[in-house]
Amino acid sequence: MSQTVKTAPAGAPAEASNRVQLGLSNRLLARPEIGALVAAVVIFIFFLAVAPSFRSLPSFFTVLYQSSTIGIVAVAVGLLMIGGEFDLSAGVITTTAGLFNAMFCYQLGINLWVGAIVSLLFCLCVGFFNGYMVMRTGIPSFLITLGSFFVLQGANLGVTKLVTGSVSSPNTTQMDGSSSLQFVFAHVFQLGPVQLNITVIWWLVFAALAAYILQRTRIGNWIYAVGGNAASARAVGVPVTRVKIGLFMTVSFLGWFTGMHYLYNFNVLQAGNGVGNEFLYIIAAVVGGTLMTGGYGNTIGVALGSFIFGMTSLGIVYAGWDPNWFRAFLGVMLLLAVMVNLYVKKLSTTRKVG
Repeated sequence: MSQTVKTAPAGAPAEASNRVQLGLSNRLLARPEIGALVAAVVIFIFFLAVAPSFRSLPSFFTVLYQSSTIGIVAVAVGLLMIGGEFDLSAGVITTTAGLFNAMFCYQLGINLWVGAIVSLLFCLCVGFFNGYMVMRTGIPSFLITLGSFFVLQGANLGVTKLVTGSVSSPNTTQMDGSSSLQFVFAHVFQLGPVQLNITVIWWLVFAALAAYILQRTRIGNWIYAVGGNAASARAVGVPVTRVKIGLFMTVSFLGWFTGMHYLYNFNVLQAGNGVGNEFLYIIAAVVGGTLMTGGYGNTIGVALGSFIFGMTSLGIVYAGWDPNWFRAFLGVMLLLAVMVNLYVKKLSTTRKVG
């Protein structure tokens, strides 16, 4: 039995494509992090020119440390924003974690490692609560986490004053486990004339791990899917609820990690610390190419956004300018980043008509 097979005319393409063939420059511009990379290079050169103190190697390592204190939590906040949500409690939970650890162990007279683990469990519960409430009630994450922000801020001040009689945590220097925790979370390596804080290493590790998850794993595909269109993602079998709750818990985990650094770097925490840092995390993510509407961005860009924050906050000081201008700069950077990100997103989704 013979079968006639129809073939396309010679020279005809086997399959028509609707995708525009972009040039190299447009393909580069379509990368989420390219705007942050260009901005980082420009700002770096600018401060090299106007701030002599900025040119030394120790100053550069100080910038890296400053960047890492924002960058660690910003990695998780960036993932959450790619997943289409916000967490306004990300700033105060860093302080909550440290205060919980210090006061819990001081009152019970136990090893600080025990308190660190219990503090971690508490922070993860906060993240789970935020994610569960968002998914269960349908209330925007902005409102849910704003409520968590006020609860944690009030508890940080109220409980600390109730337990210690002041608004600062007990000093952890002489408590069991302090030295080993300090090595893990706040150790400083002496590399010749410069000092490298271990948080810089942790920051780069977390950013690289998150980038790998986003680009190379099924979980990364799920994160992009739930941020782009949660209903469509659910329709094709993506566990939307679990993914989003997991992202909120990731923010709480890295918030706890940063809180441990603050506690064991300074040995004492002020209960009012952390307020406002949530906006710095969001700005780092947006400057790094993450869309506030979700579904677009990567953690390499978030790391670059954090680096821009570190350069600017210290570069202004090194240049001898009024530090109050730093907040104005952040506002300008946020507005520019939003416009650039929308343009880059448009480039990356360009298609031929018809």
